[in-house]
Amino acid sequence: MAGTVSKIIQFRDEEEFLADMDEALEAFSYLASKYGHNPVEGILLWDYVGIQDEDGIKIFRIGEFPYVEGVLKLDLETIRTLERYFDEMESRWDELSVEEINYFVEMMNEALGRELVYYEAYSLGLDRNTAYIILNIANIHYLEGVLDGSDREVFERAVEILLQYV
Repeated sequence: MAGTVSKIIQFRDEEEFLADMDEALEAFSYLASKYGHNPVEGILLWDYVGIQDEDGIKIFRIGEFPYVEGVLKLDLETIRTLERYFDEMESRWDELSVEEINYFVEMMNEALGRELVYYEAYSLGLDRNTAYIILNIANIHYLEGVLDGSDREVFERAVEILLQYV
């Protein structure tokens, strides 16, 4: 990961943060489709969970399981087991902590008899209103050097958004 920097960032308003990140990621994706070199290599929020299926690991937020359920390539029994645990976590949303999510993930994997569910936020030290971001500084420098006109404006706006949090 030469040229990358990882940072835990804090924010006050999760919805505002997500809207800002959506805007920045959309801009960087657009630029990467034209020039390659996306500066954002990853963002992980405190409530992101990964589930391994036949295709690989699918990442989603707690509370999104009903939407992800249809795209998971797992047998029905496994899906129903996961659903029970995710329903329980969602019912405790207001007081749910990183430690509790980690505990639920351990219980899910034990109930499944294998490790299918992954939760990295706990080991990274995240909490509510925090995220882990991986930025590729070399890609930022590259884009800065090749862009002009309206693409430069898109780039500068996306960088401005990132700088609010980093």
